[in-house]
Amino acid sequence: MIMMRLFRILLIICLTGLPSLLLASEDLPVSNRTAIIDLLLERAVSSHLIAGGVVAIGDHDGILFTTARGRLNGNPGAPLLNESTVFDLASLTKVIATAPAVMKLLDEERISLLDPLSLWFPEFKGSEGEEITVLNLLTHTSGLADIELPPGQAMKEAILKAAAQKNRPRPGSCFHYADINFILLGELVQRVSGRSLDNYCHDELFAPLGANETRFLPPQSIADTIAPTLGYPGGIVQDTNARRLGGVAGHAGLFSSASDLALFARMILGNGAIDGRQILSERVVNQMTAPYFSNRGAVVRCLGWDMDSPFSAPKGSFFSETSFGHTGYSGSSIWIDPKQDLFVILLTNRINYRNPHIFNQFRRDVSTVASALFRAPGGDQEALPTWETAKIAVDRLRSTCEASQAQPYSIKLVAAATVVRYSTTHRHAARKHARKHRGKWNGRIRRA
Repeated sequence: MIMMRLFRILLIICLTGLPSLLLASEDLPVSNRTAIIDLLLERAVSSHLIAGGVVAIGDHDGILFTTARGRLNGNPGAPLLNESTVFDLASLTKVIATAPAVMKLLDEERISLLDPLSLWFPEFKGSEGEEITVLNLLTHTSGLADIELPPGQAMKEAILKAAAQKNRPRPGSCFHYADINFILLGELVQRVSGRSLDNYCHDELFAPLGANETRFLPPQSIADTIAPTLGYPGGIVQDTNARRLGGVAGHAGLFSSASDLALFARMILGNGAIDGRQILSERVVNQMTAPYFSNRGAVVRCLGWDMDSPFSAPKGSFFSETSFGHTGYSGSSIWIDPKQDLFVILLTNRINYRNPHIFNQFRRDVSTVASALFRAPGGDQEALPTWETAKIAVDRLRSTCEASQAQPYSIKLVAAATVVRYSTTHRHAARKHARKHRGKWNGRIRRA
């Protein structure tokens, strides 16, 4: 009853005292947009979900704005976080380094998506996984399960243990997210190119892109300028298997900043080109970001990238059906929408690892607000109705009233619940299609 009264009071305040928030999204002043996203960050910091974070939002032309809350570390005099602060990207390594490197080799016709793993890994010959393809690894449909690597010859052990797995799902039969897929892809890049994954990515991707802060194995001299992860100092990768692989691995180990990731997102939105430089071909970008269905249409992935799956929290409520992205365990995420010409990057010093649902809600809220307020006007993108924007404002006010109570992060955008999301209609259609053609799937994933 009290909450209902509070809601009504806040709605009146919203409708009478904050008229600027009731305008269509393209009419909102930048200060109001920043205030909403700043509030999400401040709420996450005050509830000890994160120690600090950076948000960058932009389009193919550049960054529309960035905002940050928190400091580099727990010291009172530590530098404030900003878009140039370097973070451990964790699993964003898969889509910022490994997948583009594999696609670069594909573009040069040095590999094929249908190459069996045994072609490049003789260790798999005669094993149950010898029919696994590069495509299966990129879409997490290899059937392989994750393994804990021992210190020492970790890559050799990873390959041998993966090849020795038995009674696993048939390649292509189902989606199962596993780091081992990209550990093998990182090794594939080295075996095909003759260069280590870090050197290949630097020479072919990051240096041409101008992403000077993006690298594996940051030197000790700049460790004090890198945001630490929980339990590890700046510059040391948090992922155990990545550390045992020497800090360079296909699934984790990359460090970067929001400004560098913005360059990468702009390149993807520019069909592989940025500022007149062609980093990847348009053909290979389209191929990398095309949807692939698995689990009878219930999961949609791209090559490396996520599109619609249980891991799609950063998609929010207003990104289009063609959008894609990825998350990282350390508190990072990126989501890119070519249809809306928009990207959202979130990098944080994550503290709370106990409740991933709460953290995913935080990711979802940031993307929902960003898409609602910064998507390109015109075209087939309708402006948000004023009542939806009003509900966003009401939630903002409600969370402000609750902030002093130091409760766990609990902001949940009401507008998100009022929109018929793509995922619901898409999954119904995909499942209907799957039932109709069930006899034709034969355990294979299907590309849209």
